[in-house]
Amino acid sequence: MSRFLSIEELILQTDASGAPVRLEYVRGHPRWEALPSSRHQKALRYIERSVRPVDAHLMGCACFTLADVLIRFPDPDRSLKRPDLAIFCTEPPDSDEAIDMTPAAVVEVLSPGYEDKDLGPDGAPFYLTYGVRDVVVFDPRRKTAVHFQAGSAPVTWQGPATVVLACGCQLEVPG
Repeated sequence: MSRFLSIEELILQTDASGAPVRLEYVRGHPRWEALPSSRHQKALRYIERSVRPVDAHLMGCACFTLADVLIRFPDPDRSLKRPDLAIFCTEPPDSDEAIDMTPAAVVEVLSPGYEDKDLGPDGAPFYLTYGVRDVVVFDPRRKTAVHFQAGSAPVTWQGPATVVLACGCQLEVPG
């Protein structure tokens, strides 16, 4: 007997199979991209290791990071996105499925051929519309980062640079 898989089950089974693609489901449409390159991964790890509270004594946001985690967003299509790095103020629950917790901030690292995924309507604008306060998109080839915040014009940084986020965390982009 056959049964239909939900989009979340399909994404999770693709992950478990070791397929060389990452799947997302955004605004009712599936999206995919090839697994990231070493340049992409090195930039992401550098940024993730740099995340910390702006002032550790304030105890506001824990600046908890998860890389490449599947997140269900509160849009009408219940989109499933996988930011390169999600920053949370409180630790998300352990789960083998998509988590239903919106991150305070998201970092995306650009990969050649997939720039529209992170900079187009389903990238930074999507995240900001559905509750993410900061989106940082880093281009490891140009060593630049664009910082998006709701209600503000994007700010471009030339690495190395420290980017301060609205949640009280900061991160370093490499130069």
